[in-house]
Amino acid sequence: MNRRNYYSLWILCSLAGLFLSCQKPVDHEKTKDLVFVVNLVDDEQKVKEYLAYHQKVWPEVEAGFKKAGYRKIKLYRFNRSVVMVITVPENADLNRMGQIAEAYDKKCKEWNQRMDAYQIGVDGVADGQKWAQTEQIYSFINP
Repeated sequence: MNRRNYYSLWILCSLAGLFLSCQKPVDHEKTKDLVFVVNLVDDEQKVKEYLAYHQKVWPEVEAGFKKAGYRKIKLYRFNRSVVMVITVPENADLNRMGQIAEAYDKKCKEWNQRMDAYQIGVDGVADGQKWAQTEQIYSFINP
């Protein structure tokens, strides 16, 4: 191989390595989405406070979510109803994940206690329960 071909090959390999090192690793872990609902207290000021908290979620809380293994958490609101969609590993133990998240930092437990004061259960939940897990009744996927 002559010197020119060698340098061309070296440049090509270097560029390919640079390109590949910039690619995000593909996460092949199977996940599932779970959907929960809760109502907010019937007090407009408290609803405003709840929404304000969620405009600036404490960094310790999000770090706790990450440590526990949550992939995504999204909240949606209509009037006093809140819908939470979480993406977790397919074999997730939600109770354990919640314990890990809350134990991450004392502010995580404080956050949960504060948010609890703004929430009330939806019709049909057990005494002391607030969030209710929904049941999927329809799905459309366009591959």
